[in-house]
Amino acid sequence: MKIFNFTIIKLTICLVLGILIGYFFFIPLPTVLCFLLAVLLLLVIAYFVARKQFFKTIWFGLLAFMLMTIVGVLTVNIHNEKSFDKHYTQHILNEKETTNTITFRIREVLKPNAYYDKYVIDILQVNAQQTIGKSLLNIKKDSLQLALRVDAVFSTKSSFEDLGYPLNPYQFDYQNYLEKKYIYHQLSLKQSELFPISNDTHTLFGYANSIRESINLKLKRYHFKPDELAVINALFLGQRQDLSKEVYNDYKNAGAIHILAISGLHIGIILILLSWVFKPIERLKHGKLLKTILLLFLLWNFAVIAGLSASVTRAVTMFSIVTIAANLKRPTNIYNTLAISVFLILLFKPLFIFDVGFQLSYMAVFAIVTIDPILYKLWQPQNKLVDIYWHTITVSIAAQFGIAPLLLYYFHQFAGLFLLSNIIIIPLLAIILGFGIVIILMASLNLLPQFLADILGLIISSMNYVMNYISKQEVFIFNDIPFNIWYVLASYLLIISLIKTFKKWNYANLKWILFAIISIQCAFIYTNYSKSSNELIVFHKSRFSMIGNTNKNTLKITHDLDSLSILKNSTIKNYTVGNFINTIENAELQSVYVLKNKKILLVVDSLNTYNIKSFEPDYLLLRQSPKININRLIDSIHPKYIIADGSNYKSYVLQWKNICKKRKLPFHDTHEKGAFVIKY
Repeated sequence: MKIFNFTIIKLTICLVLGILIGYFFFIPLPTVLCFLLAVLLLLVIAYFVARKQFFKTIWFGLLAFMLMTIVGVLTVNIHNEKSFDKHYTQHILNEKETTNTITFRIREVLKPNAYYDKYVIDILQVNAQQTIGKSLLNIKKDSLQLALRVDAVFSTKSSFEDLGYPLNPYQFDYQNYLEKKYIYHQLSLKQSELFPISNDTHTLFGYANSIRESINLKLKRYHFKPDELAVINALFLGQRQDLSKEVYNDYKNAGAIHILAISGLHIGIILILLSWVFKPIERLKHGKLLKTILLLFLLWNFAVIAGLSASVTRAVTMFSIVTIAANLKRPTNIYNTLAISVFLILLFKPLFIFDVGFQLSYMAVFAIVTIDPILYKLWQPQNKLVDIYWHTITVSIAAQFGIAPLLLYYFHQFAGLFLLSNIIIIPLLAIILGFGIVIILMASLNLLPQFLADILGLIISSMNYVMNYISKQEVFIFNDIPFNIWYVLASYLLIISLIKTFKKWNYANLKWILFAIISIQCAFIYTNYSKSSNELIVFHKSRFSMIGNTNKNTLKITHDLDSLSILKNSTIKNYTVGNFINTIENAELQSVYVLKNKKILLVVDSLNTYNIKSFEPDYLLLRQSPKININRLIDSIHPKYIIADGSNYKSYVLQWKNICKKRKLPFHDTHEKGAFVIKY
């Protein structure tokens, strides 16, 4: 069956194309609307013309696809609140450090870090002006203060801060990540700087949070361990903020992190359990319709309680379509169902297309429905228990084919024991979910016996222990694998070609495999050709100096960190993985680096190297806060560019920056502008 025979799949592809165009290319809303009306008019004309033609033409289809592409562009524009007059960015002054009177409502609680509790907030008012828009809120941790509640409204006087961009190459771009969630600024405050206005629940998010808090309050009475309660929150409530770093890494390294993210697997099991519970309703008049409405109501309530993440929204939307089709007694095609769910989700959340969880979810499901039947046919055991485990193996392998390129691209890691983890956990997941839901309901009604709570705690602890044991088999965990977007595209082309060939062995499909192999070779050649073979980079590291000199596939790194700090530092790892570097060597700090025809002088006050007057360097690096007269130094050696790394005092850097500005000499502060790269 050719999936492109389904119209909804073609329309969904056009919608995705339109979203990508709308995101990467700014097209004003009036222009988009003009194009939309023009194409819509042409489509109507083409429809009436096509009705009178005996031989069909391609024009109606082309116009329909063009219209859907424009709808994708329009969707991006409509959901971008920043372009609206009421968005808070239109009502704040441009000057930095300007204080605004801000009223906001807590929207979402995020995972805290070592110093701050983090929240997503809705900006309700700025300087007495009603506004819309989201921002990030950082509250300095205080053990004496309670966490802020969702829907609580506060007022404060503060300035909006930039989110900050990555200061070193290939570092995670948190600013870009938040902007795709329509978050453009942050507030950093102490809780004492907040003036409470209201603590009432008003929104859907507030009610969902109240339900989660009530459930957790009831569960805490049964003395679950912190890690047990954190996993229960992840499995049943979709909240992973309380997961410890150790537990999260155990599941990730064991290749079972998807267990802790509510997805199609969880929703499918829950739907089967609910369908079984409500089976008697079908005996009533209009019982099937009533059952369908009840199932949809419960599924979407669960999605809201679980936080409406990309994976939850995708799964609930897809299974909602399946439930409706079953009630209408309409045959369902999984590809059609997937396309409809993508279409509906992206109409309301267009930037979900960039969400890693969204991409992994759909690629996993697509791979399972495509590859699993091929693998399952290889052997069909008669024993039911063996069949369950064999099907678990085929599903796990199929899903891994779908998500492996994306995992390597985003995380540069591959868990070799994913199959073992899934064989142990997935067959038991239905029991765990069913038992856990009963436990939560009984606890909420104050009917839960302690021994049942102890059984659930034992199950969760056992699962954590197994994941911990598997994750310690480090020989099967492959880290720091370089993988770029070209490798991803070539890998998926090869996977699709192999699927086509296994389904039907012929010369045409064999040509596709050969084409995919050539594409992989081209990706390797292009990557090797395009990467910079020689560059010197001054990394940014607060209070320390880190200098790297890359020559072909070797990085010579100089730093003044201790051995423990350099092991924990991810800057070098990110750079080597992103730049496909094979060898890392430690090197001694030099006073002068000669890079072909360019020279860089490293100034260290204790050595007084700035007294060297025999050459005029192109670049001058200031490190470890040298006590020098910067004007005299410039007059002495006439540098063309001055760089200050993160090891310098900020007061010194500000003084140097002002002097360079007066003398119209280029100045680069790594704390402000990030790492400085010299290609040679």
